[in-house]
Amino acid sequence: MSARSFFDTNVLVYADDKSAPAKRRRAIELVAEHRRAGTGVVSLQVLQEYFVAATRKLQVDAATARRKVELLSEFDVAAPDLADVLAAIDLHRLHGFSFWDALVFRAARQSGCSVLLSEDFQDRREVDGVRIVNPFR
Repeated sequence: MSARSFFDTNVLVYADDKSAPAKRRRAIELVAEHRRAGTGVVSLQVLQEYFVAATRKLQVDAATARRKVELLSEFDVAAPDLADVLAAIDLHRLHGFSFWDALVFRAARQSGCSVLLSEDFQDRREVDGVRIVNPFR
């Protein structure tokens, strides 16, 4: 059984990245595994970032990227509020995360995830009960 896991934007973008076939395959496996198990979580921020990255960097058609956002929203979707923004600022100050990464981390923690799947954080670091895992290592 998969642990409740938060998907950072980069993992979702790799699922569409034909230039990185090994990462693409792994990202697709993770999304499928967590959809089946009901253990995947994303945030509104991640869905927005995915759309922008897919359409700008990978030239995915906007209608296709929109449909993918709809499919990804079948995961639990965290919707940060003001308290989460303030907590992310504190995480930024305490741990040196960028503000946007801190907001992702906060959403993962508040959603009850024990794992944050990301290539952008320090692999295997644990903060406040959330373990960061680079799924491409």
